[in-house]
Amino acid sequence: MTARTKAAARHVDYGLLIVIAILIGFGIVMQFSASYAVKPHEPFYYIIRHLIWLGIGAVGAFIAYLIDYRTWRTLAIPIMMVALALLVGVLIFGNEGDFGAKRHLFRGSVQPSELAKLAVIIYIAAWLESKGKKVTEIIVGLVPFAIILGTVITLILNQPDVSTSVLIALTALAMLIVAGADLLQITTLLVLVTVIFSITISQLEHARGRVLQYLQSVMAPWKSETYQILAGYAALKSGGIFGKGLTNSTYKLGNLPVVQSDLVFAIVGEELGLLGMMSIIALFLLFGYRGTRIALQVEDTFGRLLAFGITTWIVLQAFINMAVVTVTIPNTGMPLPFFSYGGTSTVTIMTALAILLNISKGGGGRFRLD
Repeated sequence: MTARTKAAARHVDYGLLIVIAILIGFGIVMQFSASYAVKPHEPFYYIIRHLIWLGIGAVGAFIAYLIDYRTWRTLAIPIMMVALALLVGVLIFGNEGDFGAKRHLFRGSVQPSELAKLAVIIYIAAWLESKGKKVTEIIVGLVPFAIILGTVITLILNQPDVSTSVLIALTALAMLIVAGADLLQITTLLVLVTVIFSITISQLEHARGRVLQYLQSVMAPWKSETYQILAGYAALKSGGIFGKGLTNSTYKLGNLPVVQSDLVFAIVGEELGLLGMMSIIALFLLFGYRGTRIALQVEDTFGRLLAFGITTWIVLQAFINMAVVTVTIPNTGMPLPFFSYGGTSTVTIMTALAILLNISKGGGGRFRLD
């Protein structure tokens, strides 16, 4: 039996599918519980829109699932070009938000940096595969990789969006390690990325302020002068081990900002307690295990890197969000996958999950270009 015949005989990873279904269902429940009080006269405002975006994401996921994952290798360059065009476009035509940031297009309905996460993973997976063992060479591997990654990060930092830049950089570095980069390359890139982000943060007043707030609050968050940190910590603490019960949060009633997006995990802690928080952590760890398992079973380099990149992105994003809420790292605007309200993020993540599921069954589908 050939490798392709073996791949075609494989079934979708039902374990991963079950974990995804639980996370989506759990997310719907917590999104409604966290957001119904944000607009008291429209309690279903956010949950209806969350469900609509999930529906759009489901359509995108269905289409992506029907596309053999190898097709994305052929489309990697066009996808990357579109992502770069959108990142440039948002700097010119984007809707201005807090601190003068430009992160959205079309009246806030599209966030290019969210689309860029998947585009970068697809492109880097294809690029690393094309280099093969030459990826360990400085001129062939390190320099071009740094230019590709640096271009994307520079555009996102100019929005400015430091947290998304960090996420993309870490995901790309993880993919480079899996592709076989040596210690010198990894160390060089880590130093370079650290220097770039240190300089950027020092130049952005709001980013510098968040780091200072974090340093002041990390040892004693209950004494923090930053309201969001103080309220988030208080909500988590008040939940105890078992929580106050679903929908019984008091901190979402005007005390805790952006509970429908960035701080939904704080509501989980208040209403479902430590056990609820640990359940979510366990689900994301299980997701990471299933995704990594899929990556290890893939026979071609592109599929392995693509599966690993998608898995790393979603798990890392989840833990960054939870780390912010628990005052483990400085405050960022990173949404919690499956739980936070956010249209572009939801659709992009569901599309990526469909690609991962297609990889898990060895590819196949109605569409393939190679």
